[in-house]
Amino acid sequence: MRRCLVQAASSLLANANLPGFIQGRLYQGRLKSVCVPVLNCYSCPGALGACPVGSFQSLAAGFSRTASLYVVGFLTAVGAVGGRFTCGWFCPFGFLQELLHRLSPRRLALPRFMEHLKYPVLALTVLLPFSWRDAVGLAEPYYCKYICPAGTLEAGLPLVGRRPELAALIGPLFWLKVCVLAALMISALFVWRPFCRTLCPLGAFFGFFNRLSLWQLRVDRARCTSCGTCARRCPAGLHPYRDPNPAECVRCLECTRVCPAHALTFASGAKAPALTSLTKEA
Repeated sequence: MRRCLVQAASSLLANANLPGFIQGRLYQGRLKSVCVPVLNCYSCPGALGACPVGSFQSLAAGFSRTASLYVVGFLTAVGAVGGRFTCGWFCPFGFLQELLHRLSPRRLALPRFMEHLKYPVLALTVLLPFSWRDAVGLAEPYYCKYICPAGTLEAGLPLVGRRPELAALIGPLFWLKVCVLAALMISALFVWRPFCRTLCPLGAFFGFFNRLSLWQLRVDRARCTSCGTCARRCPAGLHPYRDPNPAECVRCLECTRVCPAHALTFASGAKAPALTSLTKEA
């Protein structure tokens, strides 16, 4: 419940320009130059900040081919502190998928190979605008334009619904993105956070830091009985008692809550329990 409340508050705070949804207009104040640490479309009428993926692509696709040191540095700092913690606790689109998942009693496992799709998505649609150029030297924000379901939900649908002049311009690409969004929303009823696990480039980036971040999941080997309770509770189908910090973990911390031996904690290296026992085990 605590995480749910944090997710709800974060989603509201990131999209607190509520009049924008009524007017169909974007907030353009000073906060719009500040990146948020989650996927939240810049063009959402309620968005107060900027999506880091969209900001990075906008600069990379321009004539200057600029890699924003601000965006890269900001995301690196966030990842270095907690890895994918922001994915599990602050992402509005992740929160929506979890809410949908609670509506259906049926659960399906996601094939493991699909969890690796987000890495080529990151490489091909976010990073390659540096190299794929048209005749005049411009590239396109491929991820935002062709894939991003969060942008379709938060920006495309609200703006088209409120502004007739935009509705008159929609074409096949818009409907293709609506189909992508619909497929993911239906999948979320049966698979836990399918978008986050397969197509999110931000999750792919933060995942690189899970084993390196200051705050990590720690296993007290002296207490752990390998009962598997944490693995059975993990919504992503991971095994925290074996490998507590894989790139797929969004740090929802459900495993720490259900561990009967209290062997799992989320702590910094300086405060991690039983580090001496972990060293002996190694």
